[in-house]
Amino acid sequence: ACSRVRRWELSRPILRLRPGPRVRRIFARANMQIITTVAEMRTFTRDVQARGRSLALVPTMGALHEGHLSLVRHAKKQCDVVVVSIFVNPTQFDSREDLMRYPRDLEKDLEVLRPFKVDAVFAPRAEEMYSEQFSVSVEPGEIAKPHEGASRPGHFRGVATVVLKLFNIVRPNIAYFGQKDFQQVLVVRRLVEDLDLDVRFVILPIVRDADGLAISSRNVLLSAEERKA
Repeated sequence: ACSRVRRWELSRPILRLRPGPRVRRIFARANMQIITTVAEMRTFTRDVQARGRSLALVPTMGALHEGHLSLVRHAKKQCDVVVVSIFVNPTQFDSREDLMRYPRDLEKDLEVLRPFKVDAVFAPRAEEMYSEQFSVSVEPGEIAKPHEGASRPGHFRGVATVVLKLFNIVRPNIAYFGQKDFQQVLVVRRLVEDLDLDVRFVILPIVRDADGLAISSRNVLLSAEERKA
């Protein structure tokens, strides 16, 4: 588990992902809104709700790939307004090294999203999501203990906590997740059911590369030999 002090040690390297002028130009060309604060996101949601429109959330940690885009396509078909969140959540990493190695390229992600004409991207900084006084976490229970939960203590606590925060901030009617991270999907489904969250939880099939490997943000770090293993 990450203590509060350790979490903030981990989050420091990603605090500088503040969208600059070039990023904002990308949004302007694509008619997308870039939202970086909780207050702005809530204002956006209230406006959507006031107009009686349905709202979809596609939660991601960036490094977008075809798996993420399949979620966006389904969201566009089923909802009036689509929000993609891009947030590398420091509380679900169990080492500083792993957090630092996670691929990040916000400008590239926005270029990837541009043809899909999503309505908004929620890209908060770590300090926006976790204040220095932050101390409450979601304990995901027995379902999070085996498999990845056993090898990465505290990982699913971080996942469950950030997903609940995103649901509370964005207030989507439907949230879209890929089946690739199957234990994570089970944890989030239990979160939605046990806490009576007012969101429809949609799970979509795994998207694979030509070599059969499930597409993943981390796979860009693999060598050709590692992909065959």
